Amino acid sequence: MCFSSTYISYTQDVKNDTVALIKSYHIKAKNAIRAQNFDTAIISLNKASKLVANSKDKALKTSIYLDIAELQFSLHNYDKAASETINAISLIKDINDDKLLAESYMLYGSILTHKGEFNKAEQYLKEADNIFTNLNDEKNLAKTILDFGILEFEKGNTKVAINYFEASKSLLVNYKLPYELALCSLLKSEALLELEDSGINTENFENSKVELVNAITIIKSNNFTELDIESYKVSSQIAMRENQNEVAENLLKLFTKKNDSLHHIYLSTISKSVEEESKVGDLNEIIANQQDDIEKQQKSINLGKTTTGLSIALIIILSLLALSLFKNNNLRAKANDLLKDRTVELTLSKEKAERASLAKAQFLSTITHELRTPLYAVTGLTHLLLEEDPKPTQKEHLNSLKFSGEYLLSLINNILDLNKLEANKVEVEKTGFSLKKRINDVLVALNRTAEDRKNTLQLEYDETIPEKLVGDPLKLSQILINLIGNSVKFTQNGAVNVRVQKLEQTSKNVMLHIEIEDNGVGISKKKQKSIFETFSQGSLQINRKFGGSGLGLSIVKNLLELMNSKIHLESQLGQGSKFWFDISLDVSEVQDEDNNPNNIIYDIDYVALENVSILVVEDNKINQMITKKILEKNKMKCQVADNGMDAIKLVKENNFEVILMDIHMPGISGIEATQRIREFNKQIPIIALTAVTIDENLDDFYKAGFNEIIPKPFKPEDFFEKIYRTLKSSKFPINN
Repeated sequence: MCFSSTYISYTQDVKNDTVALIKSYHIKAKNAIRAQNFDTAIISLNKASKLVANSKDKALKTSIYLDIAELQFSLHNYDKAASETINAISLIKDINDDKLLAESYMLYGSILTHKGEFNKAEQYLKEADNIFTNLNDEKNLAKTILDFGILEFEKGNTKVAINYFEASKSLLVNYKLPYELALCSLLKSEALLELEDSGINTENFENSKVELVNAITIIKSNNFTELDIESYKVSSQIAMRENQNEVAENLLKLFTKKNDSLHHIYLSTISKSVEEESKVGDLNEIIANQQDDIEKQQKSINLGKTTTGLSIALIIILSLLALSLFKNNNLRAKANDLLKDRTVELTLSKEKAERASLAKAQFLSTITHELRTPLYAVTGLTHLLLEEDPKPTQKEHLNSLKFSGEYLLSLINNILDLNKLEANKVEVEKTGFSLKKRINDVLVALNRTAEDRKNTLQLEYDETIPEKLVGDPLKLSQILINLIGNSVKFTQNGAVNVRVQKLEQTSKNVMLHIEIEDNGVGISKKKQKSIFETFSQGSLQINRKFGGSGLGLSIVKNLLELMNSKIHLESQLGQGSKFWFDISLDVSEVQDEDNNPNNIIYDIDYVALENVSILVVEDNKINQMITKKILEKNKMKCQVADNGMDAIKLVKENNFEVILMDIHMPGISGIEATQRIREFNKQIPIIALTAVTIDENLDDFYKAGFNEIIPKPFKPEDFFEKIYRTLKSSKFPINN
């Protein structure tokens, strides 16, 4: 018995040592392949193959087969690589290892791409992509997306290939895959050169040079020999386009020389691998015979070991059962006490979270309100300076300043919108409007941005949809601007399609399906789960490259939920994204023209505004100066009051045609000043010119006697449009 135990222990130790040794050779071989040290890789794989030949560990055997396939793939011996990969795949299906199977599919897909069997390659890469997606394995997904890009590039679909390269790049950076990242940048550089030749975008040449520099930096720091040689070819192409013919010729000669030398190394290595395989075949027969003897001895020992083991197991099970019953009673009592304590903790945590949420809302409301005053000065002065015929260099800087100011204003507005939604201070309005006109206005507003990114905007609209609908057009526009703008931002040299279809209709309402689809960089499966959360974006690299605060999609989600709808998303990295929602709108019985005051396209008669007498009530001196200059630039007559009391006095003494009233002023507020003016003058149009916050109920403004509200800072066209529209309707008196 003692001898048997010793023998079994010894046999087990031998097996463990053998497995450990095989794994060490396995790791050494993989590192050697990556470093392109092929001789070391062959020696390591040869040793591993000898040890694993008759092993019953199919997972370990499969890994060795895949290493051999990867080595042969690196040597461009694609037929041998394919046969080894097929052997690995047949073994993996027996052991039910999804990750290993997906890695085999990915490798086989790459091999087939280089063999020119594109349809079959795409099939295996899609299988790998599906498995990695289900496993949430983003590291291998990044490699698969890169392989899709290589496949499309080999097929001649250059634009699609660039999308895949762009989509994989941020993931390759995240997961620190330098070889794949260098290959991605090198291929993207070459693809951009092809696009540049086709004249799609003159910026492609400059972008190609940037990608080449990035690739060379990684290649040199990691000593990737094959990629280094390939970089000479791309560098030669760039030099040729810059008319550096001698440089291009020298680079091409260097590429040819080094590539031939590398090819000879590959052939030599393939010959060595064939010799080593023949040695392994001779040894396999000897090992098999020895393995049969060991198995016969093992069977005679197993019977006695099994009987003893069953007896011991029965005693242990009975002992554990008794101990478990005793402990179970104690644990139940402790669990009840813990449950009570946990309930108290959860109650306190809930109260604490509610207080924190309220404090956050108040803080954001205050800080965004305070930011509007200096931002008004920035945007206002920029507008004035741009109208004073600046020099070209000054105009460029002023346009940059204007863009930054508008971006900051957009961010502040998004924060306020989100705060209002979270505080349940947003209500859905019911107004008649034309949906088709509303969507066209959104597309017109975003067309310039789309053209800058070489994108086309396309609308497919179901003409059976009723012309006049009832709903909240402003919120619907906000949803569409965020969704379409998001697609435009993450697409280049592509298309953004907006589709509106009628699902069903009754006499009173209609159910619509609205979708926005692009062929941009796409969103990973992992990020799709959080993309609609506040301040969420695809990745840090995406934030740096494309900009944005990550608030737009969160606002879309909240607005649609407010309108009894839900946002949906389908996306795949490198292939684009599709957002869609179904929404129910009432059918209007009145078929008048859409005169919605919040229309994006403005219709302003600036001549009619000339010589209009206007009173500006504002306590901030800088804001006084800016507002006055903007009005006087349009030939309007302007007078300024520093506070509410002075405004009341001036209105009594003068015949103004419109008043622009600030709200937050020392002494009496703008609301109180307006109420007092309405006591003796109900006809004069009064417009609130203020930094509106979440705490201010807009209905209170209209009840106080205001005709309109202009939030600061404003766009000049919006500013004059509201003044013009208010003056047109001023013949109707205000009724308190």
